[in-house]
Amino acid sequence: MLFPTLTPNAPDLADAITVGDDRLSREDLVGAATAVAERIGGAHTLAVLARPSIDTVLAIAGCLIAGVAAVPVPPDSGARELDHILTDSGAQAWLGAAPDDPALPVIPVRRYARSWHRHPEPPETSTALILYTSGTTGLPKGVPISRRAIAAGLDALADAWQWTADDALAHGLPLFHVHGLILGVLGPLRRGGRLIHTVKPRPENYAAAMDLGASMFFGVPTVWTRVSTDEAAAQRLSSARLLVSGSAPLPVPVFDRIHALTGHEIVERYGMTETMITVSTRADGERRPGWVGLPLTGVETRIREGDNDLPHDGETVGDLHVRGPMMSSGYLNQPAKSAESWLADGFFATGDVAVVDPDGMHRIVGRRATDLIKSGGYRIGAGEIETVLLGHPAVDEVAVIGVPDDDLGQRIVAYVVGDRVPDAELIDHVTTELSHHKRPREIRFVDGLPRNAMGKVQKKLLD
Repeated sequence: MLFPTLTPNAPDLADAITVGDDRLSREDLVGAATAVAERIGGAHTLAVLARPSIDTVLAIAGCLIAGVAAVPVPPDSGARELDHILTDSGAQAWLGAAPDDPALPVIPVRRYARSWHRHPEPPETSTALILYTSGTTGLPKGVPISRRAIAAGLDALADAWQWTADDALAHGLPLFHVHGLILGVLGPLRRGGRLIHTVKPRPENYAAAMDLGASMFFGVPTVWTRVSTDEAAAQRLSSARLLVSGSAPLPVPVFDRIHALTGHEIVERYGMTETMITVSTRADGERRPGWVGLPLTGVETRIREGDNDLPHDGETVGDLHVRGPMMSSGYLNQPAKSAESWLADGFFATGDVAVVDPDGMHRIVGRRATDLIKSGGYRIGAGEIETVLLGHPAVDEVAVIGVPDDDLGQRIVAYVVGDRVPDAELIDHVTTELSHHKRPREIRFVDGLPRNAMGKVQKKLLD
């Protein structure tokens, strides 16, 4: 069974779900979500405006009980993106809250309705969710995720993170991506533990979650950066069991500051909408700053250049491919794009470049399109240059890209947010720690870096 906590015989828990100041017991969660399932019986696909609320949790849970595919929609979607998601997914109606002037019928979520009808478990191969990618290179692509994939992914993380029903998970992440929804909501539903959603991922809200008994915290690097600058809030997290970071690379200086303030070495992990989480450091293993860990149980990885496997020597950069039971099987309505990424031997070509050391530890260099720089005949990862620059006291944020150059092929350029020190000071700082050919040829100071909703820097908007 995918979610034993969503059955009438599940043990009650007075504060199973907390969203801001709103709480729901497990008994009320099951009764209300089952009432939702009764209302949507016979539907195949429903859109859910994924605001951080109890109603959103009930809408998703109701779909899971009824075997209806849910399409979590970002609340801030623009008109063009919204129309694309609704049309592409084939959503029949909105479940719960809806935008102004909705183009589809609206099915209300009645918070205080209750049903104890037992629904048969849907087939494990059926689609539970259709998530949409961040759309940084065009309109977002739909990714159908099966119930079996969700179970495999969450169970592999439970093994890696020693995640049990005794854990109370706290986070303030959006509820329309893998991180905040599948890991952050469905994880507690599968494990049987509590969920504390802070609505906003602010340091003071994370600190306050400790008063509610939080033991695990999820955050993107931007969240952990803010926590690391709030000493009082950070120190409140010292007694938590596990701090986890994902969705973008965690800067090494942030890892180090959190460790100094809390005693915790943050668990880093790697995944995508198409694959969920495939690589992670472990609760009982080494947590090396800047590295995302080992393949999860059931996962295989490889790094390649063309059709050739590359050595796991901790230095050689190659295209990262992954294969595992938590992967989706293709993009919705896009067979050609699916064939480009889902390879004939079952591996998924991530589009990321990485290095793997002899022990199997993975370090993500970045996206091939924007983070692999070919300069002067060398293959250079932007990420390692960014990590070194972040170690300079004048640098608050940085993004490194390659720009066309007649002589070098690509010239390394660093966009820096911080104190405007002389360019040579930052360039020399890099050459003291990395090979000479990895130094930036140009420093461009900016007021901020363009980011998407998950905090990822959108490098295609630079230059």
